[in-house]
Amino acid sequence: MGRKRLQESTDGRPTVHTVAARAGVSIASASRVLNGIGGSPETIRKVRAAAAEVGYVPNAIARSLQSQRTGLLALAVEDIGNPVYVAMMRAIEAVVAASGRQLLVHATGGRIDNETALLRRLANRYVDGMILSPIRVTDDHLAALVDSPVPVVVIGQLGADAPVDNVRTDSRRGVALAVEHLVATGRRRIGFVNGPLDTVPGAARDAGFRAALTEHGIDLDERLVEVGDFQYAAGRAAAERLLARARPDALICANDLIAVGALHALLAAGHRVPEDVAVVGMDDTELAQMMFPQLSSVSLGSAERGRRAAELLLSRIADPALPPRREQVPPSLAVRASSRAAVPGPRAAGAAVPAGSERASAAVANEEVNR
Repeated sequence: MGRKRLQESTDGRPTVHTVAARAGVSIASASRVLNGIGGSPETIRKVRAAAAEVGYVPNAIARSLQSQRTGLLALAVEDIGNPVYVAMMRAIEAVVAASGRQLLVHATGGRIDNETALLRRLANRYVDGMILSPIRVTDDHLAALVDSPVPVVVIGQLGADAPVDNVRTDSRRGVALAVEHLVATGRRRIGFVNGPLDTVPGAARDAGFRAALTEHGIDLDERLVEVGDFQYAAGRAAAERLLARARPDALICANDLIAVGALHALLAAGHRVPEDVAVVGMDDTELAQMMFPQLSSVSLGSAERGRRAAELLLSRIADPALPPRREQVPPSLAVRASSRAAVPGPRAAGAAVPAGSERASAAVANEEVNR
C-alpha cells in the first residue's frame, strides 16, 4: 500500500497535514501532539518521528495570531553591560522563565528616540509586554506609554499621575545613608562624583547629596562636586578633575562604575583608601566586592526591583483592568573596607587607640548595614 500524498504549505514547508500523513494518524491527533496537548504513547512516538523526518517546524507566528500571545516579554535598559542591569535582568529572567515565557533584551544607550521607538513598536505586538528602565523620562515617553496596546512596567521614577505600573527606589535617601555613615566616621570634606544631571538618577542623587550635607551642618564646597557619566572611564576622569582642584576626605560616587574609576584615580595619585580618602559607591553590584579594598556601596535593590517589575507585568497581562500600581524598594548601605573609620595619620607601633573608637565605628557600620 503506497504512502499518502504529503501535503505542503504554499511556500513548500511541511504542515501538520504533512506530519499526519507521514505518521498515519488523523490531523487532529497530530495537531494535539505537536501543540503539546498529548496523545497515546504510540501516537506521540509516531508523530514526533514523522515531524523529524519531514523537517516540520511549528509556526510560532500563526500560533500567536490565534492566541493573541507571543510568549515573549521585553526588557529595555540603557546598557546591558552595566552590572546593575545585569542583576536586574537575571531577576526578571527568572520570573519570566518560571511563567513559561522568554525574555528579549534591548540596549537603548539611554537614547530617548531609541526608547520611544521601542514603545511605539509595541503596536506590532511583537511581545506581550515590556519592562522599561529609562534614565530620562520625557513627555514622549509618557505619551507612548499611554498609547501602548500591551502592558509596560517602568523601573524608575515617574510622576504620581502616570497611568502605568511603576517600581522605584529612593536615590535621595540612598545618598543620605552614605553621608550619614561618612560623617559618623569623622569625614567632613565629602565630595560627590555624579552622572549627568539631566537624568532622573543624576538629578535625584545630586539633590540628595546637597540636602544631606545641610542636614549635618556641612557647608557645600562646589569644588568637591563633579559631574561625568555613569561609566568607569568617565567616572575616573571626573574624579581626577575633582582631585586636581580640591582635597576631599571622602568621595560618594553615583554608581559603582564611577566608584571604581574614582578608586583607581585616588590610588594612582598616591592617596590611601580609606586612610586619606574614603569611597562609597551606589548600586552595590558585584564590582563592589571584587575591588581591593572592597567598596562600601548603597544598594538600591536592583534585583528586587527587577523581580517586582516582572511580577507586576505578568499580573497586568493576566488582568488588564487592574489599577496602576506603584512599589518602592528601600535603599540600604553595605559598609566595607573603602570607608572604614577615618585614620588621622600614621600611628606609631603600639600607640593607643582612643577608648571605644573601634567599638563605635563597628556600631555605626552595623547600624548602617541593617537599615
